[in-house]
Amino acid sequence: MAQQPKEQVVNLYQGSKRIHPKLAKGRFANWRIAVILVTQLVFYVIPWLNWSGRQAVLFDIPGRHFYIFGITLVPGDLIYLTGLLLLSAFGLFWWTTIAGRLWCGYACPQTVYTEVMLWIDHLVEGDRNKRLKLDKEPWNARKIRIKFTKYLLIFVVCAWTGITFAGWFTPIRELVPAFFNFTVSGGALFAAAFYGFATFFMAHIMREQVCKYMCPYARFQSAMFDNDTLIISYDEERGEPRGARKKNLSSEEAGLGDCINCTMCVQVCPVGIDIRDGLQYECIGCAACIDACDEIMDKMSYPRGLIRYTTEAALKKEYPESKIKQRLLRPRVTGYGVVLFLVFAALVFSLFHRDTVRVDIIKDRGVMVRENKQGMLENLYNLRIINANEVDQVLLPSVSGFETIQLNGVDAAGIVVPAGSTITVPVQVATYPDYAGKGSHPIEFTFRYRSVDEADTEARMITEKASFIGE
Repeated sequence: MAQQPKEQVVNLYQGSKRIHPKLAKGRFANWRIAVILVTQLVFYVIPWLNWSGRQAVLFDIPGRHFYIFGITLVPGDLIYLTGLLLLSAFGLFWWTTIAGRLWCGYACPQTVYTEVMLWIDHLVEGDRNKRLKLDKEPWNARKIRIKFTKYLLIFVVCAWTGITFAGWFTPIRELVPAFFNFTVSGGALFAAAFYGFATFFMAHIMREQVCKYMCPYARFQSAMFDNDTLIISYDEERGEPRGARKKNLSSEEAGLGDCINCTMCVQVCPVGIDIRDGLQYECIGCAACIDACDEIMDKMSYPRGLIRYTTEAALKKEYPESKIKQRLLRPRVTGYGVVLFLVFAALVFSLFHRDTVRVDIIKDRGVMVRENKQGMLENLYNLRIINANEVDQVLLPSVSGFETIQLNGVDAAGIVVPAGSTITVPVQVATYPDYAGKGSHPIEFTFRYRSVDEADTEARMITEKASFIGE
């Protein structure tokens, strides 16, 4: 009787292993720390700054006003959001064409908070080898104490990050005490909890998985790369064949390349790739492998730069590395730069030359036309006035369109609109039936306005068209 084959289970999917990168030290690590500190200083500190008696930067969504230092934006200014998105997109394209994924490696929020979580890991659990050993240990009092301490610190960081995020949309000086006396609003609580949990989930749980599988930028970056793009590269010609050797033994004496196959470049990589396998889409350009390799080269008394920032063309000896800077002014870079400058210039010019007082004429559709006590035909309107200035504005409205026309419902002193606010004023426009027959007739509102404290200055003017319904 033939022996039955043994059953085998083949897993079509293998879960990813937890990456415990070694803490990199060196010039690029110092640059990364500096960028992280600057970005987080901006994020955590700016909501606490005051400007003209209010929070310096506040995105008041319920009030439909965005305050950015001395600039007040209203819903009608959403066009500037489009300009900002264009500026960000072309800025990213321009920078990627020049130097690859430096944004990802140094300033991306995912990288920044992942790095913060790795700092906590290193502080509490120790460096890579200690963390790997701890994960393999059975649960005991020591392991529980270490894990509890780590997650307590992570909770504090994530909670404060979430509260700060909510503080960009709700006055933070009122928000923080409200959290501690349990009077915080539901919207602010949701925003803080959502962003805090997102920070924990993305930066601690997912980590490199976000960069490798979720981020779309990693997928289309190759379309912006060319042979002159500055990327992190392993010098295969210099490093191969790789192999271990005694310290201070030259490559020529060992009959090997400069790479000693220590795998330090892999151990420090936050996404777990081997840069020696060539350019990979998972690489975020953080340069941790450069710092690790340079440290080993120093110990071996070899020249630095086995792994370095360079271009593919320079590696292929199409031109010396001394000419890399000259290649920055190639047509693609120049094109992106010109577009970036034009978008930036247009955005700034438009922002500082926009009308800071705007009026919307809203016809009251409930009463199309009526006759008043003077026997005049009367239409009702709502003046929606937006004041995006830092000071109160006074408006003097008038209307034209008929030989005899009146504007009622407005004080002779004008309409005072508080700084950074939107008000609605009901008014009536009247004329004699002889001038307004059946149908719609064009009329025009004129608004002269100035600051309340600038009575002697020349008034600025706004005109808005509307229609008058006759009978």
